[in-house]
Amino acid sequence: MSVAAAARRRREQGAARYRPEVVDTLLVAEAPPSALDRYFYFEDVPVHDSLFRHVVQAVLGDRPTREKVPYLEELRERGWFLVHMSEEPFRDRGVLPPLLPDLLARCELLSPRRIVVVGTRLFDLVHRPMRDAGLPVVDVRLPYPGSGQQRRFLDGMRLVV
Repeated sequence: MSVAAAARRRREQGAARYRPEVVDTLLVAEAPPSALDRYFYFEDVPVHDSLFRHVVQAVLGDRPTREKVPYLEELRERGWFLVHMSEEPFRDRGVLPPLLPDLLARCELLSPRRIVVVGTRLFDLVHRPMRDAGLPVVDVRLPYPGSGQQRRFLDGMRLVV
């Protein structure tokens, strides 16, 4: 098994462990990090876990410690779940548009009460098609919580939570 295939399998297993029985709020982001040791659902991520930390802060009202399990369990209990448009890291955003039909199908299968898109460029790409497909996408353009956008992310999440 290749390194990329093993990493994808590990990400799938991590996400499956914390997938709620009923998805209330589905977060959609572009892609998992290119660093193979980092991922929202990995329990041991010592650095650069910005999306996880800021989702926990916005949803649970806590500044999380590096002990992720209790927070992941609480997000699962509250029905929060994250998927990525691309299930593989990428360098060229041109890979995203052809993935739109698959993303829409996965969102329909999960039947969330609402969908929150993380990342302004991703929002611009998927919001209208999601809305046109009848999916419950929230009309809040959230930046990814990195590169100085953490406060704007948290402010936008207040409208969602």
